[in-house]
Amino acid sequence: MSTFQNTTTSSIIFLLTGVPGLEGFHIWISIPFCFLYATALSGNSLILFTIITQPSLHEPMYYFLSMLSTTDLGLSISTLATMLGIFWFNAREISFNACLSQMFFIKLFTVMESSVLLAMAFDRYVAISNPLRYATILTDSRIAQIGVAIVIRGTVMLTPMVALLKRLTFCRSHVLHHSYCFHPDVMKLSCTDTRINNAVGLTAMISTVGVDSVIILFSYVLIIRTVLSITCISHIGAVAIFYIPLISLSFVHRFGKRAPPYVHTMIANTYLLIPPVMNPIIYSVKTKQIRKAMIKVFHSKEV
Repeated sequence: MSTFQNTTTSSIIFLLTGVPGLEGFHIWISIPFCFLYATALSGNSLILFTIITQPSLHEPMYYFLSMLSTTDLGLSISTLATMLGIFWFNAREISFNACLSQMFFIKLFTVMESSVLLAMAFDRYVAISNPLRYATILTDSRIAQIGVAIVIRGTVMLTPMVALLKRLTFCRSHVLHHSYCFHPDVMKLSCTDTRINNAVGLTAMISTVGVDSVIILFSYVLIIRTVLSITCISHIGAVAIFYIPLISLSFVHRFGKRAPPYVHTMIANTYLLIPPVMNPIIYSVKTKQIRKAMIKVFHSKEV
């Protein structure tokens, strides 16, 4: 009885997993992941620094791009320590409270990125459909309000989902199947009824990421009817690399139970790393103003 009670306390320790079956190659596997992390952190930091320091980029579209870079940085940092800790030092242990914290921030930055992509879609729609009123609709104060609303929305929607995990007991294996704490993964280890947790988690994701993706799609249907610009192509690319891995992970967890364990792990890791890596590349290549501003930043450093 005492053992069972112990599993209900915050002293519980989970064991994270690297790439199942390839533990002997973790050092080598870490090399491409290190490259991806370095690319994500340096690329997004450069875009953020460029937008902050270049007055010519102090416009609504670039403010939203800076928000996107911030969420990508947060998403990358949320998993950096545990993922590389496993690959380099086989540091698999994570406490229950640390697991909940990591899970919250991963979900928070995921929902925030979805919200920022929605705001960027609105920005493009206003710029194309109503250019004369663009500056009066998207003022600096309104953009700041949108930024605050994005953070509040994610926090309010996700806090109950994570907090409800406190009510669960864990009397089975404590081995998680990813290199970071993933909400469905933690629930599978519980020996109590998780229907409430499933319902709250599903509701949170549908009302945020699900609703956002539908509205973004609808906004682009309206935009395509008008004109398709280079900036829109960049945003479509950013939307695609965010939602496709996210949807793929959901499908694999629900319908790919016969797939090898390493398939689940690789898709889960890709879902978190591909958007932060690709977004700076997409926007720096496809957006002329960002590209020129970056060149200006490098030239000023050389001088």
